[in-house]
Amino acid sequence: MTTYERIEKVINYIESRRLEQPRLSALAKVAGLSPSRFHRLFARWAGATPKDFLKFLTSEHAKALLRKKRDLLSVSLETGLSGPGRLHDLMVTVEGVSPGEFKLKGAGLEILYGFHQTPFGEALMAQTKRGICHVSFIEKPSGRRAAFKELTAKWPKAALREDRAKTAATTSRIFGPPSREKIRVFAAGTPFQLKVWEALLRIPSGEASTYGRIAAAVGSPKAARAVGSAIGDNPVAFLIPCHRVIREAGALGGYRWGTARKRALLAWEGARAA
Repeated sequence: MTTYERIEKVINYIESRRLEQPRLSALAKVAGLSPSRFHRLFARWAGATPKDFLKFLTSEHAKALLRKKRDLLSVSLETGLSGPGRLHDLMVTVEGVSPGEFKLKGAGLEILYGFHQTPFGEALMAQTKRGICHVSFIEKPSGRRAAFKELTAKWPKAALREDRAKTAATTSRIFGPPSREKIRVFAAGTPFQLKVWEALLRIPSGEASTYGRIAAAVGSPKAARAVGSAIGDNPVAFLIPCHRVIREAGALGGYRWGTARKRALLAWEGARAA
């Protein structure tokens, strides 16, 4: 069992019993580890103790994030760099395919791909010379086959070649320590989707926004449903942070790679920002 699989089991357990304030011994038992070893593992992964991490999993914490700033997107870039996670986000730039390239569906394009472990489970990483074109977490029971099928459906005429060495280096850049090196995303999407994905990058790490606020930020305040569809079509997990978008009332809402993983991502970022 990987570290993330243990953490995911614990998160699901905490979520189902958070009103009981489960003890460390109970959480360790769920993870299949001794209390001391579990505490060390969890703190190393989350940057916080299990007890502190618990508060970042609650809907009340999500509501507090929404109340924190009146218009998060409009002020986030005015306040400078608020932390390592924010620095990471500011170094991400999105380049959309041209209409002509969109029609070609990847013809003449070489895509390198590989499967790698991340702090949030196994992921499929894919990249071109122009940037990262795909990151998706592996969801059981469909597994690698479904993730690879999604990649080929997006770029049906591209030449795909497995190159774990190069994609491993990219994976380390995304999930490793913050760097000032630019991370380029090469995304296939409509102009509206690209606007939404760029808006997601303006949500600071450890914060959250809503579908309505994103719609207003892209100039379509009545298009929250369309924004939700664009967020669901995000081809680059974690790097374009669709997990930071929640419902107006503070409920997390869905996530294409599982709600437990969304909770893990938000709580992990919240703990590190705190």
